[in-house]
Amino acid sequence: MLDLRPAGFATRMAALIIDMVVQVVALFGAVLLVVFIGTGVDPAATAAVNLALTVLIMVGYPAAVETLTRGLSLGKVALGLRVVGVDGSPERFRQALARALASAVEIWMVPVVALTCSLVNRDGRRVGDFIAGTLVVHERAGRRPEEALPMPPHLAEWARGAELSRLSPETAGTARQYLLRFEELTEESRREMGTRIADLVAASVSPPPPPYTTPPDYLAAVLAERRRREEAKLAERRATAAPGGGPWGAGPGGGTPGGSGPDGSAPGGGDPWSAGRPANGAPGAGNTGGAAGTGGTGGRGGMGGANGFGSLPTRPSGPTAPDSDGSAHGHG
Repeated sequence: MLDLRPAGFATRMAALIIDMVVQVVALFGAVLLVVFIGTGVDPAATAAVNLALTVLIMVGYPAAVETLTRGLSLGKVALGLRVVGVDGSPERFRQALARALASAVEIWMVPVVALTCSLVNRDGRRVGDFIAGTLVVHERAGRRPEEALPMPPHLAEWARGAELSRLSPETAGTARQYLLRFEELTEESRREMGTRIADLVAASVSPPPPPYTTPPDYLAAVLAERRRREEAKLAERRATAAPGGGPWGAGPGGGTPGGSGPDGSAPGGGDPWSAGRPANGAPGAGNTGGAAGTGGTGGRGGMGGANGFGSLPTRPSGPTAPDSDGSAHGHG
């Protein structure tokens, strides 16, 4: 959900009105039922039941629905909205309960509080969202256009031999959105989310990356190699289906389906990932990890082990360019 955008004020208001109508109807029906059944019963008992039903409908109902549906309600479904954590994670019970408790005050008792807070906040968050650490987003937001992620040169050889068949599209999509939003995240979010997503990807990819590899470089390498293989398969299928096409779609120069020349080099010389490298400090823009003695790879060293990930750099540095002997050296 990292690519979802915050919902606008008008959209949230429309969804809220729908939810409030449902709750008012349910509350009215519950009161009528209590009055009908409670004829001749102690008025104190009837008042207690009415109070319990009011709390259940105003607080328990939205908390239970949003928990079971992971952030949805009737109004949000109708408007294409969903409640998520500020880090894009699904809404949890404690978050739904905090939102519901806050709504009892800021929406039902003093609605001006929720209206003012949503208007002044650029993401449209009300007090309950700040307490719960949540955000209402457009679930039906259009997908971003595909952007090619560059291959970190120092991980290219490892990526070619990696087993990626067990990597699910959902996990790959999560890793991709993390990298696309890398520059928008805080240092702490980069570190925490990067490590969590890298561990998730590593459970489906083998062998482990080289020591001291940072999560952004690792994820960029996996996704770049995955995309390269998918493009090669697509080119092969197109070449096979074309009239007179050979099984490998070789062109006049004897190239391969991936678009490389006869000797495996990229068209026009140079490594195939040189074009389109991101600006300094972006994920996959060179060697952000590495320790002396690991295949001649140097650069910003991080804490890590043979199967772990290095720490994220505190300051971005320039991309790493391979030398003529094939080794890579970090350039500050």
